[in-house]
Amino acid sequence: MTDLLSLTALEAHEAMVAGDLGAEEYTAAWREAAGGDELNAYLWRDEGGKEAAAIAVERDCVAPIAVKDIFTTEGVPTTAGSRILEGYRPPYTSSAVRKLVEAGAPILGKTNMDEFAMGSSNENSAYGPVLNPWDRERVPGGSSGGSAAVVAGGLAPWAIGTDTGGSIRQPAAFCGIVGLKPTYGAISRYGMIAFASSLDQCGPLTRTVSDAALLLGILQGKDPCDSTSVGIEGGIALPGREDLSGLRFGVPAELRGDDYDSDVRAVFEKTLRKIEELGGEVAEVSLPSSEHGISAYYVIAPAEASSNLARYDGVRYGMRAGGDGDLVEMYEATRSEGFGPEVKRRIMLGTYALSSGYYEAYYGQAQKVRTRIAEDFSGAFGTVDFVVTPTAPSVAFGLGEKTDDPLAMYLNDFFTVPMSLAGIPAISIPAGLAEPEGGGTRLPVGFQIASPAFSEQKLLDAAYALEQGIGFDARPGGADA
Repeated sequence: MTDLLSLTALEAHEAMVAGDLGAEEYTAAWREAAGGDELNAYLWRDEGGKEAAAIAVERDCVAPIAVKDIFTTEGVPTTAGSRILEGYRPPYTSSAVRKLVEAGAPILGKTNMDEFAMGSSNENSAYGPVLNPWDRERVPGGSSGGSAAVVAGGLAPWAIGTDTGGSIRQPAAFCGIVGLKPTYGAISRYGMIAFASSLDQCGPLTRTVSDAALLLGILQGKDPCDSTSVGIEGGIALPGREDLSGLRFGVPAELRGDDYDSDVRAVFEKTLRKIEELGGEVAEVSLPSSEHGISAYYVIAPAEASSNLARYDGVRYGMRAGGDGDLVEMYEATRSEGFGPEVKRRIMLGTYALSSGYYEAYYGQAQKVRTRIAEDFSGAFGTVDFVVTPTAPSVAFGLGEKTDDPLAMYLNDFFTVPMSLAGIPAISIPAGLAEPEGGGTRLPVGFQIASPAFSEQKLLDAAYALEQGIGFDARPGGADA
C-alpha cells in the first residue's frame, strides 16, 4: 500500500489509463490512509457506505480527492466549519465537486476549515483546530488548512480548497505543498458556500505542480449556474518547461521590507538565485498600492460577508435556537449560538462599513484601493512576466500563538491579499525549509508566483521549471525535515 500512496495523482492517473493500476484498489488504499487521520483534518470521511453512493463514482481516470467542507455535496454533511450548519445535508452538489465526480474522482472526505473560511490558522473551526503534519504543536494555515494537511500528511493524494485572501496559498506554504489560486472566474463558484463573493475562488492543493495542472484542467470552465464563471480559453495542458530562459520575474519594492522572518527571506533570496541559474531574469517592480492591500481587504471581505451570512437565521436550514419565542429573539439566539467569535467580528466590521454615513468613507475607499492595486499589477506586467514574493511572512506558527491578536493574524495574508484583490492567478510552491523564530524543527517556506489574468498555463509552466530546479522533496518526519 505504501507504494500506491507514494504515487502522485498524475502518476496514478497514467497508471490507471494504462491498465497497470485498478481504481478500486487505489481508492481503497487511500480510504484506509484517510481513516488514520490524527490531525483532525477530516470532518467527514467516505467509508464506502450507502451514504456516499451518489458521489463515490469510481472510474479508471483520476485519483480520489479530499474536498474542503465549504462545497455543498448532496446528502453528505456540509458545515463550512460552523455549528450553525451542523447536521446540514445539501439537496444539491456544487459544480466543482460534480466535475470531479464526472471525471472519475471519488470523494475521500470533507476537510476541516476555519468557520466560513474566515481565518489564517484553522483555529476558528467549530470542530477544533487542524494540526500541522510537520509539527503538531503548530497550525497548518487557513482557511483551507484541512485540505493542505491531508495532502502533506499522506491522508489524500490531492485536495481542493478555496482562496479569498490567501486561503489556499498560505496553508500550502505552511504544509510544504503546492497551492494554486486561479483567476477569478476560471472555476465555477456554484455550490461553494459564500464568504466574500467578489473574491472567493476554488483551487487545487497538491503535491506537485503537474498535479495542480491536471486538477485545474478538470475544474475550470464556464458554468451556466454561475454568471461570473468564464473558464480558461484553450483549457490547461500538463506543464513541461525545463528552464526559465526569456522570462522576467519582478520583485515588488514595496513588499521587500523587514516585516518577515530572516530565514524566510534567506529561502526567498536563494530561490531568486535559482531563477537566474535557470535562465530567468530578476528585476525590481513597483506596486505602490499593494501595501494597503490588507487594509482594503479587511473592509471589503467583511462587508460582503455581512451580506452573505444574513441568510443564516435558523429558518431555512441549519440549527435553530429559541424557536418558541419571538421571531427576532430566535434570529438573535440562533446567530449568537451558531457563529463563532471571528465570524461575529467580521459581520460586525462589515455591517459597520456598509452602514449609512460610513459606506463611502470605508467600503467606497477600499474599492478605490482595490482598483489601484489591479492597475499596479497591470503596469508591472507590462515590464515583467511574473511577480514573485514569499507566500507568507513566517513559517507555521504555534497553536494559540496569535489567537488573541487578530491584527497579527490578519498580517499573515500580507503577501497573498494583493493578488486576490486584483483577481489574478498566483501559485505557491515549496522552496525550502527554515527554522522558526526562536528555534525548533525546520518548517516549509512557500514561494509565490503571480501572473496576468487567465495566464495559468504560462504560470504553471514557469512554476514547474522552478519546482524541478529546486528539487524540494522533504516529507514531514522524513530525513530532509
